[in-house]
This record gives sequence, C-alpha cells and structure tokens, in this order.
Amino acid sequence: MARRAVERELSRERILEAARHLFIIKGYRAISMRSIGQHLGYSHGSLYYHFKEKAELFYAIVMEDFRALGEILMQAVHKTPPEGLSKPEHLMLEFIRFGLENPYQYEIMFMIRDEELLAYCRAEQSRCLELFASMIRQHLGQGEHSETDRQRIPHSLFLSLHGFVSYYIQDRLTFEEIRPAALAHVKLMCKSI
Repeated sequence: MARRAVERELSRERILEAARHLFIIKGYRAISMRSIGQHLGYSHGSLYYHFKEKAELFYAIVMEDFRALGEILMQAVHKTPPEGLSKPEHLMLEFIRFGLENPYQYEIMFMIRDEELLAYCRAEQSRCLELFASMIRQHLGQGEHSETDRQRIPHSLFLSLHGFVSYYIQDRLTFEEIRPAALAHVKLMCKSI
C-alpha cells in the first residue's frame, strides 16, 4: 500500500520537470537517479517505477518537449493568424514564444552540447525542422522559387529563428518583453517568401 501511495504522489510529470531542471542547471553527467529522487524528496528507487534508467528519463523529456512544440506549430498553421500576420509569420512567432516561455525545454531540445545526449536529440531536431519546413513550403509561391530555394529557405528561416531565441534566452526575457523585436525579426524574414 505504501508503494501505491508513493506512485500516486510521485507522478511521471513531476519527475520529468525536476529532471529537466537539474539536467540544465547541473548537466546530465552530474545528475543521477539518486540526486533526482533527493531533489523530489523521494528515494531513487521510487523513480524506477516510471523509468528504468537516467537515459530513458532524458529521452522521455526530449520526446515530450518536441511533441509539445509540434502541437504548437500545428495549431499555428491550422488556425487563422491574428490580424496583421501571415500564417508563416504567426508560425515563426509561435516558435519564438515557445523558446522564450520554455527556456529549460528549449535548451535541452536545441542547445545541449553533450555528444552522448545529442544522439537523443538529433532525430527529434530533424523531425521538428522537417515539420517546420513543410509548413513553410506550403506558403512559398509555386513557380516563384526554384526547387533548391524551396529546400533552403525553410532551413535558413529555422536557423534564423533559433539564433533569435538563443540570443534572448540567455537573458531569461519573456516573450512579451521582446515581442516588438520578435515581430520585426519575423516580418523581415518573411520578406524573402
């Protein structure tokens, strides 16, 4: 009975959030299942009910964060953009918003430098880039761009967005604080499409 009470209290979501925070603050290699358990006030054994090992926990974080970003991008492309914005502009602003409102997630998804961990992120980064690229290509005028440009433009836009988020994320600014700069950046980028 005690184990069931612990399992209910110690949710998968709580573990993911604590681990995400610790991985960013201290680094993947410095964190153990024991230290995550201590951070949460539980024994490390209770974490193994949800995750077999630290690598599985990290991969679950990566998958959850990319899924959340994917949903945001899908919503942005399928709904009418706010007045004064094109669909690509709205899509790009939502990418920026996600990065600045979720700095820990964004850093794990796109800015982690550990070679071992990059293996967990690269496939998801590629899927995210391809989702973004396919959405942008839908709005590139047929016949206005060569096939080579239709491949390169979304990639360049994505890299520009990533650079913008990476720059402002360091200062832990909110999206609302940099909204005018984000809007100007997106408007400038969309002139090419």
